[in-house]
Amino acid sequence: MVTHPCEYRWSSYQANASGVESRLRTPHALYAKLGRTPSERQERYRGLFTAHIDENVLSDIRTATNKGLVLGNDRFKDEVEVLTGRRVKSQKRGPKPKKCLGGGGQEFLL
Repeated sequence: MVTHPCEYRWSSYQANASGVESRLRTPHALYAKLGRTPSERQERYRGLFTAHIDENVLSDIRTATNKGLVLGNDRFKDEVEVLTGRRVKSQKRGPKPKKCLGGGGQEFLL
């Protein structure tokens, strides 16, 4: 979409990072805790955007978001599945293979 949040018209970045007035924005309580003065809060807010996010991490976030899945390690995913009663991990696509009993009671996958 954009290379930096300041380029996105509907982002609150300009207001939070530069103090640009906006009647559409109400400062979040966590934003207020970033500093005692507006300039201190703005500087610390800008600092939140200086870290590089690894492409693999971004890919994992996008995949989980697009599929409605949980992002985390297997233990966390298992706990969420137990708490919510719904599947939160990706499964193989497609139908399960059909089973066929052959001679002598042996099972074969078709």
